[in-house]
Amino acid sequence: MTQPHAIVAIDSAPAMHLLARLCLVAPFAVSGLVKLTDWPGAVAEAAGLVPAAPALVAALTIVVQLVGSGLVFLRGWSWLGAGMLAVFTGLATLIGHAFWLLHGPERAVQMAAFLEHASIIGGFVLLALVDGLRNGARA
Repeated sequence: MTQPHAIVAIDSAPAMHLLARLCLVAPFAVSGLVKLTDWPGAVAEAAGLVPAAPALVAALTIVVQLVGSGLVFLRGWSWLGAGMLAVFTGLATLIGHAFWLLHGPERAVQMAAFLEHASIIGGFVLLALVDGLRNGARA
């Protein structure tokens, strides 16, 4: 089945591609900026997840969130930004939403968060694939 002309027109609009990228990276860019402007808070947050090296984890988180978000908008480099943010999200999700270790209602809450983050990873993978195809890479 072919797509309706209206959908093709919307999908072809450069503004739609920009909006989709903005929606995908907004949580990461905002989080990176908040952490950058509140270093003690960023370190405290990291200490709650990775107590062994909180300053290093906070610094790497800021770099990945801000650089990855920026790369998503650069033609030819969006795959790298999407990959950085997908790997970051995967690791953070495994650490922060380990629902398999929990029981009762909290298990369901963390499983839902885990699956929501998995869908974000899927969005980044899809972005990398679509951009690769548009830039001449073969699937």
